[in-house]
Amino acid sequence: MKIYDELVARGLIAQVTDEDEIRELIDNGKATFYIGFDPTADSLHVGHFMALCLMKRLQMAGNKPIALIGGGTGYIGDPSGRSDMRSMMTPEQIQHNCECFKKQMSRFIEFGDGKAQMVNNADWLLKLNYIELLRDVGACFSVNNMLRAECYKQRMEKGLSFLEFNYMIMQSYDFYHLYKEYGCNMQFGGDDQWSNMLFGSELIRKKLGKDAYAMTITLLLNSEGKKMGKTASGAVWLDPEKTSPYEFYQYWRNVSDKDVLKCIRMLTFLPLEEIDKMDKWEGSQLNTAKEILAYELTKLVHGEEEAQKAQSAARAIFAGGGSHENMPSTTLEESDFTDGKIGVLDMMLKAGLASSKGEARRLVVQGGVSINDEKVTEPTLSLEKDMFGGEVILRKGKKVFHKFSI
Repeated sequence: MKIYDELVARGLIAQVTDEDEIRELIDNGKATFYIGFDPTADSLHVGHFMALCLMKRLQMAGNKPIALIGGGTGYIGDPSGRSDMRSMMTPEQIQHNCECFKKQMSRFIEFGDGKAQMVNNADWLLKLNYIELLRDVGACFSVNNMLRAECYKQRMEKGLSFLEFNYMIMQSYDFYHLYKEYGCNMQFGGDDQWSNMLFGSELIRKKLGKDAYAMTITLLLNSEGKKMGKTASGAVWLDPEKTSPYEFYQYWRNVSDKDVLKCIRMLTFLPLEEIDKMDKWEGSQLNTAKEILAYELTKLVHGEEEAQKAQSAARAIFAGGGSHENMPSTTLEESDFTDGKIGVLDMMLKAGLASSKGEARRLVVQGGVSINDEKVTEPTLSLEKDMFGGEVILRKGKKVFHKFSI
């Protein structure tokens, strides 16, 4: 199976502008393509995962990825999929986040001469002269067409700032610049980016002529990926300091039965023939599929050793025995205790198991919290400092375990 047909079979392609030409470029390793990442945090999360896996697949097929870090567009913020305006970041925050992204991407993509490139759009966007941009690029955009774009329509009722209104122009200019300077002939993005991407292709054609290659592909990236990236307690990060390998493993181990095979197909590098056989799995076999998914993705992000540790820890915990060595843990400090005690709600906040005391209290009242296999019935419960000389395991719900020590 050629790479384009594989992407379709894995459920990764949502829309394309010219399927025959795109297929020709990708299948023959002639695509130089880019995917953009706005540096809104100091770590990528699992919502970016699909894009990173796609870049890896295409590079393995001989195509050249360009990882575009939005150091310039990060000053504005993408309004797509937003009901409000993003918080403004300082230049120092943006630069720090860009450096973190590059380190993490290197686990997926091979950078170097003739291989993948990483570029930062701050290098050209911050140098633009406003009047020249209006004359040179602004004339190519119809405000009427821009206002019809879905990413803007959904914001009109609550208000769309002029700052954000410029995001589409900046993203379009990125593709135009990458085409001219890097020979980039293809762009990928999430399904909520379709309007922005079409404007980028149109800008190239208006500025450089109808013969200019400017292909567009969107993925089921944001509708699926953004959903994947969030949990009840926040984002699932690729940085092991923010989300441990065990927690990362558990996140994928706990996906729903209806999503597990879709995730295996989209995100792992297992052969499609092997995955197709799993389509008939049901019942306890789906738990095996979840273990396969969790192991493969943890190995991809954190390495095989960490994946093995996470799997062993998870199996030991759910079997009710074995070592808790690799379980997520929190070390309590002397300052966490008051009169030699610490409340269970404070423990949950300290460990990030709840975002507020109100949430922690509700979990306890609903019977969703246990300590050393004994259900906590009162949110006012406090634990003596002496208890932490031994093992203290807090369980939230059925599947989230956390170890405390002092």
